[in-house]
Order: sequence, then C-alpha cells, then structure tokens
Amino acid sequence: MTTLKQINEDSFKKYVLESKLPVLVDFFADWCGPCKTMAPVLAELADQFEGRFKVVKVNIENSQQITEQYNISSIPTLIIFKNGQESRQVVGALPKTELESMMQAEL
Repeated sequence: MTTLKQINEDSFKKYVLESKLPVLVDFFADWCGPCKTMAPVLAELADQFEGRFKVVKVNIENSQQITEQYNISSIPTLIIFKNGQESRQVVGALPKTELESMMQAEL
C-alpha cells in the first residue's frame, strides 16, 4: 500500500497547483481521529488511481497559510484540484465508495 506524500507550503505549488493530474488533498492533523480513519482508505485510493490521480496530505498545524487560504475550519477536509484550481471540497470522513465516485467524476 502506498504511503501518502505529506506536502507543505513549500511544495504545495509543485505537487498540487502545477500537477498535470487531478490531485486529492487531505487536510488533516495527527490528533484527529476521523483523519486517522481516512488514512488507509486514501492510501488504497492512491494505489487504485495511480497514474491517473495524485493523493497527498497537508498537516494543518504545519501549513497554516494554505489552511487559511482554502478556508479549512474542520478536518478531515478533502479538496480535489484540477488544472491548479479547486474543483470539489468535502468535509468529514467519507466511505471509500463515495470518494471513489467523486474521484472518477473528475477524470
């Protein structure tokens, strides 16, 4: 299973905004229970969509500028970026099937 890449403010532009593939960004914190629940699901989806979609994580405590820029007030928050633009945002832990459908719709 893939270990998701954790990015920060220094690498956000490169990995998310300049990506040729759509990117699912997981905004999380180490102390967040639902975030921990989502981690293995997101890793499975990263494997399943490899080569068609990127999945990365942003720790809100280490990346407050990005957190504020995208108005993250609850976690987990998942944002899909396509061509450098925010395409879809959902808050809370979701079932894998729902995330799968959401990602499929962005391809």
